[in-house]
Amino acid sequence: MPMKPARCYTHFSGPPYTRKEYIPGVPPPKITKFEMGNIKGEYDYVVELVVIEAGQIRHNALEAARVMTHKYMATNVGEDNYFLKIRVYPHHVLREHKMMAFAGADRLQEGMRHAFGKPVGTAARVYPGQAIIEIRVRKEHLQHAKEALRIGGSKIPLPTRIVIREYKKKPVAG
Repeated sequence: MPMKPARCYTHFSGPPYTRKEYIPGVPPPKITKFEMGNIKGEYDYVVELVVIEAGQIRHNALEAARVMTHKYMATNVGEDNYFLKIRVYPHHVLREHKMMAFAGADRLQEGMRHAFGKPVGTAARVYPGQAIIEIRVRKEHLQHAKEALRIGGSKIPLPTRIVIREYKKKPVAG
């Protein structure tokens, strides 16, 4: 019988739990950089990874997607030929009611039902049509950007699709 992936935190109900000033012991998000590559380059296209369903993406899944996407683009295109941006931030604090998980633990602990729990990590709440990652590239690197986002999308626990649109640079106000 094939095992189902752990989806404890993928779907949400209720308001987000984000007020970190009232929550002691929130672990910092694993994601380190939100923008990589050459921000000042001349680009033709923006390729976005867009979610299809509403859900939560844990900070370690976002970091895994960022690392894989960045590594693919850096090796195949070069650091100066693209700009990668993570468009969501993990604000929502995830809680867990820690239970003993070893042999015989059922005899030691019954545990409270629906307990509040302690902070264990953070997640970004996303909604259908929202872009998670964007890559700006020139026309000749478009296929590499699509492949990089396909690889990065495999690390995201929600179904995603890739959207390509032309990049219009905003005029500088003078």
